[in-house]
Amino acid sequence: MRSATILHSNGDALDIAVKDGRVVGVRGRGKDRVNRGRLGPKDLYGWQANHSPDRLTHPLVRRDGVLTETDWDTALGLVASRSRELLDEQGSTALGFYTSGQLFLEEYYTLAAVGHGAIGTNHMDGNTRLCTATAAASLKESFGCDGQPGSYSDIDHADVIALYGHNMAETQTVLWARVLDRLAGPNPPRLVCVDPRPTPVARKATVHLAPRPGTNVALMNALLHELIRNDRVDHTYVENHTVGYEELVRRTAEYPPERAAEICGVSAPAIRGAAELLGGAERLLSTVLQGFYQANQATAAAVQVNNVHLLRGMLGRPGAGVLQMNGQPTAENTRECGADGDMTGFRNWNNDGHVADLARVWNLDPMRIPHYAPPTHAMQIMRNVEKGSIRFLWVSATNPAVSLPELRRVRALLSQQSLFLVVQDCFMTETAELADVVLPAAIWGEKTGTLTNSDRTVHLSEKAVEAPGEARPDLDIFLDYARRMDFRDADGHPFPQWHDPESAFEAWKRASAGRPCDYSGLTYERLRGASGVQWPCDEERPDGTERLYADGRFWALPEQCESYGRDLVTGAPLEEMEYRAMNPEGRAMLKAVEYVPPHEEPDRDHPFVLITGRTLYHFHTRTKTGRSPELQRAAPEVWVEVSPSDAQEAGLSEGDPVEVSSPRGTIRARTRVSGIRAGVLFVPFHYGYWDTEVSEGDGARDRAANEMTVSDWDPVSKQPLFKTAVARLRPLGEGDGRPAPAPTTTASASLDHRVAATRGTPDTSEETTGGGAP
Repeated sequence: MRSATILHSNGDALDIAVKDGRVVGVRGRGKDRVNRGRLGPKDLYGWQANHSPDRLTHPLVRRDGVLTETDWDTALGLVASRSRELLDEQGSTALGFYTSGQLFLEEYYTLAAVGHGAIGTNHMDGNTRLCTATAAASLKESFGCDGQPGSYSDIDHADVIALYGHNMAETQTVLWARVLDRLAGPNPPRLVCVDPRPTPVARKATVHLAPRPGTNVALMNALLHELIRNDRVDHTYVENHTVGYEELVRRTAEYPPERAAEICGVSAPAIRGAAELLGGAERLLSTVLQGFYQANQATAAAVQVNNVHLLRGMLGRPGAGVLQMNGQPTAENTRECGADGDMTGFRNWNNDGHVADLARVWNLDPMRIPHYAPPTHAMQIMRNVEKGSIRFLWVSATNPAVSLPELRRVRALLSQQSLFLVVQDCFMTETAELADVVLPAAIWGEKTGTLTNSDRTVHLSEKAVEAPGEARPDLDIFLDYARRMDFRDADGHPFPQWHDPESAFEAWKRASAGRPCDYSGLTYERLRGASGVQWPCDEERPDGTERLYADGRFWALPEQCESYGRDLVTGAPLEEMEYRAMNPEGRAMLKAVEYVPPHEEPDRDHPFVLITGRTLYHFHTRTKTGRSPELQRAAPEVWVEVSPSDAQEAGLSEGDPVEVSSPRGTIRARTRVSGIRAGVLFVPFHYGYWDTEVSEGDGARDRAANEMTVSDWDPVSKQPLFKTAVARLRPLGEGDGRPAPAPTTTASASLDHRVAATRGTPDTSEETTGGGAP
């Protein structure tokens, strides 16, 4: 059966092999435009989670404090009855939904229709808030609307590739293999890497900038300063297609490389060297990910990357583009469909005409669709739960009890007696353990739906095997709930009006028609072809669209735009009249911003900056990858990365046990002495407690990085800032001579060659992406 990856955002197309009703392997699809047959480690082995013996196979309800097996009628009946009680008692504001970046488009669209349309709640977001909210926000701020301007194929044409906080070698492995192809071939591109760790990307870079965490805006302002000072500006493009140039010139004049060097802790010559590469490129491709998105001034920094491309006129042609990347496989679909705080079809919550248009599509009264205030972002949803105003929370396919910051607080608020917690998942996660009702869900390979990757490529994933026990597809669960609630449209017909994946997709096509993310030219049959198709795809563009904005026209007219924008420092929203005055002709927006230091900075008690992140071999909280033997063996346990100078000062050697603590919590891990920047600690965030023996009490919880992170978020995108916490390091005695349980084939490679010899060499990461499974 045809499918695509569901364990990262690259969208690698693959075929599923089935024998005796079980998935037995996968094979990359050679003719696909995204991966050309290649697969990465998570692609090759992640499917093994489907067969894990601890899959959830029956609904559970909490009785006398204990989760007990029951039937679907009882479980969903309880969910529906509690929903009705709260709607009658308090109204739609009592209900909230928190979803994923791993469901299918059809499921997000149904959830958005049920939550925003039928129930009328504003409290809906996805865990995409943790990884790609800044991508969406930065695109809205610069171009008026979400939607990736560039294409993966730009890698094949660019002469300079700049990666900002994007460890592509671990997050999009196959895409990195495509870069390695270029580097090994004729006319190799030059790379600029911005990352505080010596990633495989950094090792291949012409210029590697390792700024102090939290200073990205100062660095970007210095790069823009140099582009402008050296007249590396396409003035014709700027004059014809942008607004805001004069203010950008004034603001960046305050950030010569010497000032940025002092703020960022990098050398002024290195900044000038990077700017020279950016300014001299004939075809510049930039990619951005969590090193910017989860850091101080996240949206402001990402917008400055867009500014580089607008200054240079580097949009809409082969090799010239920007990709504000996604972290999750279907994050793009969450945003398009409106299940994460955005409005369905990239419509504008503050535009009454857009609300009325969506109401027409859904055949509902516009007043049923909440637009009285900005959508409630995930961190505010949790705060509302904590305060007691949200009393029903439905969590689907995500694990906030490990993935959200400041976990002691998160566990407490999710455990409140006043909260009715529904968890829909395929395994008994740390969040499911706290639930009142647990709904067993089918996962990838066990259901049908579409998914869209970071460069707008749509793939169809078809059901290959049956789900175990009584587990059901998420779409079926949402529709069953809607029928039990007896939701109706304006003509009295059942709402939502669709009943299966294909009818949901056809309904979505109507919702997207005429919008930037237009799917109206796609069908399931069309998507059964050899390769995926990039939206927009409609009657005028039946083969899809490789790049946006090739004609210099943007979805930025006041009548069209998805957002009127926000102040990049305070996050205060702009009113429609302000936007009209600033951008009446709908041009791209060059938005300048000053550097503002992080809210939390190192001091005597907590002298380190703590950053969290991903490793090549795991995805999110290891719900699936931790159940794959190969992936789990590759990275079996949490570790902490320390620079050689910091390790020496603390008296630490490779593998020594340490305690890492912040003002919020503590973990224990073994030391990996790596090439990370001095003064910075890195801890992977994947490791929770589902596969450990945890006794009662927070004192036993010393494994998850988010025990230490801070409840702070970007003022524009509302994305949590996982890379701004402060920490201290305390040795716990000598180790047993074993190295830390960290991969040596990644950015976590040890500087101790004896460690590398035991677990492979750091350069092997370039060889792990060669082909499909046997």
